[in-house]
Parts: sequence; structure tokens; C-alpha cells
Amino acid sequence: MGMFALLLAGCQSPPAGRLNETQIALLKARGFTQVEEGWSLGLSDRVLFANESRTLNPDSRAVVQKIAHSLLSVGIDWARLDGHTDSNGDESYNQQLSRQRAQSVADSLIDAGMPVANLEVRGLGERYPVASNKTREGRSQNRRVAIVITD
Repeated sequence: MGMFALLLAGCQSPPAGRLNETQIALLKARGFTQVEEGWSLGLSDRVLFANESRTLNPDSRAVVQKIAHSLLSVGIDWARLDGHTDSNGDESYNQQLSRQRAQSVADSLIDAGMPVANLEVRGLGERYPVASNKTREGRSQNRRVAIVITD
């Protein structure tokens, strides 16, 4: 009986939400960094949104879909999308715009095969800038979406 229990325990899946070594290696290789909630990839250097824009251009869509295919290839089929804006516009508008940006990225992930039920979309507005909103370049960097793989 003891041997059977040992064999059965060896066949169990890891706890839900746990990333294995292969998945972590892929996240690191794709540029994700470890954060409190799991692993995050800030897309501001790869996927930028024009001022007041909520849509991805074809090149940005291709980048997001390539990331999705990489994640799916190692069994990562869930993500949280955190949308951000610069400080132009009022807070309510920026909140809505940031959510729409995150949804644009989510739509590309879904098109690449990610299950819609496994995606969480959040709009964070202008609350978490990565650069100064006093310069054009800084504002451009703040118009972004982060892909977060929760652990």
C-alpha cells in the first residue's frame, strides 16, 4: 500500500498556479521580470500606443501574438493585462483608456489561442508611470500594457 501511495503522489500535478522550471526559463528568456505577483513583461519598449489610442498597430499585434505563442508552447495559458496611460486627460478618461488598451492586448492573446476565461484585464490609468510625464518620450513610455503571469 505504501508503494502505491508513493507512486500516486509522484503522478499528481503540481498545485494550480505553480510555474515549473521550463516555464520560468521561458519567461526569463522573453524578458519577463519577477515581481510580487509573479512575472511581468512591460511592453512599453515593444508595444507603444499613440496619444489617446487604444488600438494595436499590425506590428504590435504581431509582437503580442508571438509572446502568446511562446507562453502557450510551455503551457502558460493565463495572464493579467495591466493597461496604463500618460497623465494627459482627466483621471476618469485615463482609467477607461488604460482598460481599453489592456483589452486590445487581451484580444491579440485570444486570437493567438489564449482562453478568454483565463485573462484578467485591468485599467490602472496614470497611477504607475515608468517615466516622467513632463517629456514626450516619457509620456510615450507610460502609454503601455504589462503582461503579468501570476504564480
